[in-house]
Amino acid sequence: MSTTTIDRYRFETGIYRPPSEGGSASLLLRYTRNCPWNHCTFCSMYKTEKFQLRPVADIKSDIDAMAAVVDDLKAISMDIGQNGTITRDAAVSLIGKVPALNYHEGFAMLFHWLLSGARNAFLQDANSLIMKTGDLVDALHYLRSTFPSINRVTTYARSRTLVQKSPEELTAIRKAGLDRLHLGLETGDNELLKKIKKGVTAKGHIKGGKKAMVAGFQVSEYWMPGLGGREMTGVHAAHTARVLNEINPDYIRSRPFRTIPGTPLHAQVNRGEVQMLRPHEQLLELKNMIGALDVTSRVCFDHAMNNWRHPRSGLLFTHDYEGYKFPEEKQKVLELIEAGLNAGNPVSGAG
Repeated sequence: MSTTTIDRYRFETGIYRPPSEGGSASLLLRYTRNCPWNHCTFCSMYKTEKFQLRPVADIKSDIDAMAAVVDDLKAISMDIGQNGTITRDAAVSLIGKVPALNYHEGFAMLFHWLLSGARNAFLQDANSLIMKTGDLVDALHYLRSTFPSINRVTTYARSRTLVQKSPEELTAIRKAGLDRLHLGLETGDNELLKKIKKGVTAKGHIKGGKKAMVAGFQVSEYWMPGLGGREMTGVHAAHTARVLNEINPDYIRSRPFRTIPGTPLHAQVNRGEVQMLRPHEQLLELKNMIGALDVTSRVCFDHAMNNWRHPRSGLLFTHDYEGYKFPEEKQKVLELIEAGLNAGNPVSGAG
C-alpha cells in the first residue's frame, strides 16, 4: 500500500454541527456546502462561502471512501491478530502505510465514530433538506445501506424549506432514513425575526415545525435568550413561548445570544442600537419564556453558553442532551432559575 492510496480515502467533512452531534457521537457527512440563506445578522458561519448543492455521485463517493477506511482498518486488524476489531493499533498501522492520513480532515472523526459504536450520523452543512427530494432520498438510502449500524441520522434544516416541501416529500425523506431535524427558531417575535433577517415569520416557523412533526421527524427547536436585548425582552419571551407551544417539538434547546465580531448585530450592539441583557436579565427572560410554555417537549441547555451558575452546585442547568421533560420537570426548571436569580451574580458568557 503506497502513499498514493490516499485518493482511496478522500471525503469532505464540514465544520459545524449541533452540540448533541459533536465529539465522537456522529459521523459527519457533507451533503451540501455552506448555507443557502446566509443573511442572519447574528451569525458568522459560512459568510465568506457560497452555498453549493453537491452532486449525489460526489456524496456517494465520499461514503465509499469512508467505507474503504473501515474495510482497510478491519483488514489490518485481522492481519495483526485483533479479529477485525477497529483498534488504535489498526489505525496507527494504516497511518504508517498512508502517512497522508495524518493530515486528512475527516480521518480522526471517522475513527472515533467507529470506536464509539458507529450509531449516529449528521448531514452537513446548514440545510441539507434543500436538496431535491429524490436526490436526498437516494443519498440517504446509500448511506444507510453502506453503514447498516447507523440507527439515527440528523441534519440542520430551515422552517422555510419545510414549508416549501410537500407532506409527501417530507414523508419520503423520513422513510428514507432521516430521523431528526435541528431548526433555528431563534425567536417567535415577528419584528425581531425581521430585524435579524431570519427570512421567516412566526407563522412560517409554526407551519414548518408542525409539518416536520406530522411527517414523523424528531424536531429540535433552538431559541436564543437575550437576542432582542432589553428593548424586546418581553415580546421575545412571550412570542417564542407561543410559537413553541403551537409546534410542541420533541426538543427545545436554549442557545443564549452572544455577539460575534464581524456580524451586523455585533456592530449594532457597538453602536448602542441594541442593549445587551446582563446574566441576571437573561435569567428573567428565561423565566418568562419557560413559565409560558405549555408543551410535552424536552427542554435542554446543552449549549456551552448556558453557563449560569447555581449558588451551591456549579452549573445551574444540566448540559445533558436530553434535558428536562416537560411538563413533569417544568417546576424544577423554574426553581433552578429562581436559585440562579437569588445568587446575585449568576454569571453567563452570553452577555
